[in-house]
Amino acid sequence: MKTPSVIWLTGLSSSGKTTISKRLYKNLAEDYSPIVLLDGDDIRIAFGEDLGHKESDRIIQIKRIQNIANILVKQNISVIVAALYSSKDLLHWNRHNLKNYFEIYLKASIKTVESRDTKNLYSPALDGKIKNVVGIDIDYSHPKNSDVVVDMDKNPSIPEVLSEIIRELKK
Repeated sequence: MKTPSVIWLTGLSSSGKTTISKRLYKNLAEDYSPIVLLDGDDIRIAFGEDLGHKESDRIIQIKRIQNIANILVKQNISVIVAALYSSKDLLHWNRHNLKNYFEIYLKASIKTVESRDTKNLYSPALDGKIKNVVGIDIDYSHPKNSDVVVDMDKNPSIPEVLSEIIRELKK
């Protein structure tokens, strides 16, 4: 199996990006070292949490992750990214600028992510108590050309999701 240089997991908040990316990292780390995991929440913390969650801040956040991934790839380090983004332009940039880009879309309805919401975003957003929640008051552009689409509404197990991803990576 040739591991892509950048494996990018995307989907709404609470779709499973962090959980699956951590497990994927463990599965690939031994055989495909060096490999780095960049989680959007961790990158936000690393930069001093200087950004909010409005759409313009989210774009800056993703551009930071893109740039870090690009730097690492140029040093022959593979990267797994777990980050929410909803801009067609950002998706396009990834496809055309990140070496051996492989996109995984964790497709989940608002009902599914609301039921798994550990950050307590969706109920307050649906009630109008908070703003800047992707999928509620920030439009979410569903990826159109992902290499793998996992239907999280079907509540697949983590091992099932990993098997599907690894099977596609081997192609």
